[in-house]
Amino acid sequence: MEWVRGETIGSGSFGTVNLVLPKTGFSGSSFMAVKCCETNNSASLKNEKQVLHQLGFCPQIISCFGDDFTVENCGKFYNLFLEYADKGSLADHLQQNGGKLMESDVKRFARSILKGLNFIHSKGFVHCDIKLQNVLLFGNGDVKIADFGLAKRKGEKQRRHEIRGTPLSMAPESINGNVYESGVDIWALGCAVVEMFTGKPAWNLKPGANMADLLIKIGASDELPGIPRELSGEGKDFLVKCFSRDPNKRWTAEMLLQHPFMAGDDETVPSTSSRGCVEEIAITPRCTLDFPDGVWSESILGE
Repeated sequence: MEWVRGETIGSGSFGTVNLVLPKTGFSGSSFMAVKCCETNNSASLKNEKQVLHQLGFCPQIISCFGDDFTVENCGKFYNLFLEYADKGSLADHLQQNGGKLMESDVKRFARSILKGLNFIHSKGFVHCDIKLQNVLLFGNGDVKIADFGLAKRKGEKQRRHEIRGTPLSMAPESINGNVYESGVDIWALGCAVVEMFTGKPAWNLKPGANMADLLIKIGASDELPGIPRELSGEGKDFLVKCFSRDPNKRWTAEMLLQHPFMAGDDETVPSTSSRGCVEEIAITPRCTLDFPDGVWSESILGE
C-alpha cells in the first residue's frame, strides 16, 4: 500500500504515532495508525509485530496490518501499521469521566481485558505491561489490548538484572528475577481494576518515594496493593485472587472469567463520551515508546 504519514497523534522518547492516509483513492477517516522509530531503536516495535503475527486475530487484541521501512530526512525508519483506536485509551476514558468509574463499568472493562489475556496466555505469551494506557477503546464499543513491545514467551527466563514493564503494575516475581509467566499480567490487571475504581494507583506511596522505594515495597516486603473499601465483596475477593504474592496461587485469566465479579452485567462496554475530534486525536493512542514502559536495570536499586 502506498501511504502518507498523517497527523502526529502520539509521541515518546524514541518515536511517534501518526495517522495513516493512503496516497490514492482515499476518502473519510483513517482506520490505521503507524508507530515509527529509527531502525536502530526498533527492537520493541519489531517484537510487537512478531508477537501480534503469532497471536493472530482476537476481538480483544489490537490488529496489525504489517510493517515497512522508509527513508526520511536522511534517516531510515521502521513503521508498524496498527488499528487506529478512535476513542483513545482506557486511561483517557478515566480522565474524561471524572477520574474514576462505577463498579459496573469497571467489571465490563475488566472482563474484556481478561478475555484478551486468556487468549494471549493460551497462545503461550505474556504481555508484561498491562495497564490502562495499553488498553484502547473504539467507537463501536470494542476494548482491545495493545502495545506488545515488551511481550515474552511464557517460561522464558529473565535476563540477569532485567526488570521489564511499568513499575506501578509489576508483580513481585517480575522484580525478583523469575521466569516470565502469565501471573504477572493478572497482578497488573488487579492494579488496573483498582485504578479504574479509585482513580489512583494501586500502591499508596509516601510523599517523596522514588522508584527504588516502590520496587523494594513490591519485591521485598509482605505488603499488598490497597483494595478499595467501597468495592463490593465480590470485587474485593476478585482482587485478592489477583494479588496473591505466590504466583502459583494467583488465579488465571480463565479462572477469573468464572469469578462472580465477572458475572451478570451486560457484556457491552459503554462507549466513551464525545469530546470532539481535536481532543480525541490529541490523546489517541498511547504506545510502548512512552515512559515509563521499558526494560529496567536493577542498578536503580543501588546494587
